[in-house]
Amino acid sequence: MSTSEPATRARASARPVEALFAPRSVAVLGASDDVLKWGNWLARGALRGAHRRPAYLVNRRAATVLGQTAFPSLSALPGPADLVVIAVPASGLDAAVDDALAAGARAIVAITASSHDTPDAAAAQAALAARVQVAGAVLLGPNCLGVMDAGEQLELATADLPAGAIGLISQSGNLALELALLAARDGLGFSRFASLGNQADLGATELVGALAAHEPTTLIALYLEDFRDGRAFARAAHDAVAAGKPVVALAIAGGAVTARAVASHTGALASDDAAIDAALRAAGVHRVRTPQELIDACSVLLRCRPMAGRRVAVLADGGGHGSIAAAESERHGLALPELSAALCRRLRTELPAVAAVANPVDLAGGAERDVHVFDRIAHTVLDSGEVDGLLVTGYFGGYAESGPEVAAEELRAAGMISAVATATRRPIVVHTMFGAGAAAATLRDAGVPVYATIEQATAALHRLAPRPDPAEIPSLPVPATPITASAAGHDERAQQLLAAGGVPFVASRVVGADTADVLAAADELGYPVALKALGPLHKSDAGAVVLGLGHATALRAAYAELVSRLGPQRFFVQRMAPLADGIELLIGVRWDPRLGPVALAGAGGLYAEVLRDTAVALAPVDQRRACALIASLRIAPLLAGARGRPPLDLDAAAQALSALSRVAAAHPELAELEVNPLLVLPSGALALDARFVHVPEEH
Repeated sequence: MSTSEPATRARASARPVEALFAPRSVAVLGASDDVLKWGNWLARGALRGAHRRPAYLVNRRAATVLGQTAFPSLSALPGPADLVVIAVPASGLDAAVDDALAAGARAIVAITASSHDTPDAAAAQAALAARVQVAGAVLLGPNCLGVMDAGEQLELATADLPAGAIGLISQSGNLALELALLAARDGLGFSRFASLGNQADLGATELVGALAAHEPTTLIALYLEDFRDGRAFARAAHDAVAAGKPVVALAIAGGAVTARAVASHTGALASDDAAIDAALRAAGVHRVRTPQELIDACSVLLRCRPMAGRRVAVLADGGGHGSIAAAESERHGLALPELSAALCRRLRTELPAVAAVANPVDLAGGAERDVHVFDRIAHTVLDSGEVDGLLVTGYFGGYAESGPEVAAEELRAAGMISAVATATRRPIVVHTMFGAGAAAATLRDAGVPVYATIEQATAALHRLAPRPDPAEIPSLPVPATPITASAAGHDERAQQLLAAGGVPFVASRVVGADTADVLAAADELGYPVALKALGPLHKSDAGAVVLGLGHATALRAAYAELVSRLGPQRFFVQRMAPLADGIELLIGVRWDPRLGPVALAGAGGLYAEVLRDTAVALAPVDQRRACALIASLRIAPLLAGARGRPPLDLDAAAQALSALSRVAAAHPELAELEVNPLLVLPSGALALDARFVHVPEEH
């Protein structure tokens, strides 16, 4: 994991990424007349922008391509090639890149398929990227779909992409094509597009920075499978969000890069997916799970202003739609306040006597008499100031079937609904069964997002609710002296390491497998004590822990049973903590291969993986962030005091988590480090057990 992100970002800002999108000239190496070849598609795209910049076609065998002069090599061009697009067989990629650099290329797009799945292939690709960087150029790909800039009329991708305000970065070519189709259906399009391919040189981090600085791009969308340096990416996304450009990411966890066995509760619970969530949440990124959800999020974020709060009203022309919309809204954490008596009286003057007006508002057939009831009610509700946004759901868009006059009025009502959102400065989101109709198109054109299902509409609306400000992405400390993989007694070493770092532990002694030593340790600590056999990672699962030993006879018997069953060489003898007075938590850190250390807090003890009540964040975490993590748990109300019990010391628990996260962040050689359980008491917190898992040695 890189610890020099500021220097990396400084170098990135000086690299000629803009030459990728706004080149002074373009050359297509491998241009072809064969309509089935990439060289043909790319050549046609280059020629469409020939009125903006020189477009050179290079084919070593043909004198002309697409009726234009073709050059036998890049060295034969009449002028420098600022951007070179390479569409030649993989065997010729290295030579093509070298020729492009010699021809003056500042940017190279390598469409050419090239494997990087083997060590040899990865090394060759890294060497290729190094040559590009030394030359002061940038390389997109290899194995990518191309690049596009709508404003520059640069069309060097293998598909027609609609123009718009979205800057799209995709690691999958086919997924980018699907996103283009979905966006076009919703009246959206792209300002810029870059296909990442293998990310030999340029990755998502630099491209996000370029899109954030690109004025026509007002929203950044990504499909990613590999973040590379996840912290650097999170910082770039954070900066884009802070600059007022929403970022929406479809990010996939897992794969060969990140897959590995986990050996502790922390490793199992702070999964790849949870780590990605933590990074994107800290950066202020909207994470989505499907292509359709990505476009849905783009639609609402581009077309609507944010809500000031989480209060929403539902306006329906049927009870069923209204009830489902209300339930879905609440599931997303939106509030449906009961409208005031005064506002309800105003609404009743517009609606049939049987209409429901408390929220949801049910028109009860009122729109069948006058479709403008939609825009009038919308204005009355939003102008009242009692809600922050409005969801319209049901039949709107279908009243046109009643005849031309009604159809014309419905179109006017659609325009007026948009005017209501503008006038009240509060967003309106529409779900309609008639999403392909003229009224829906009018709404979209006027800036009102329209969705085909209630669940899409409510999921989109909740993205407008207030979100936490992007968090500062924590920097990593200078690594401490590594703990060797052969370090014996991980439990004992983990306790020493964490205690030195500020994590408080219950009083304990480590002794060998000797009855006299065990009894002497208990006498020193004072009964009752707990006896723990050192060795098994999950001691409770192995039956290696005996609690509440109140006298020497009980301790002697427990010791003999553990020796006969498990044969441990060492034991922990611990003073019994007041378990009945507190709550057990799990705190830990897992090192993610791309995102670095990820801190976790959760329900601890025996129930860690049963309840799976956890919260994660990029580590190290400070006291404030640690408090917020623990307070977000489902069991948090128990910490605040329940059924007459005193409140527990949340600050002490947070201090322990913060201290553990600092220690773990300084030890990248430890794959996992955890305390389980951490006993949180009315005053203070005590770690009862600790363990680390070393990064496996590579063979």
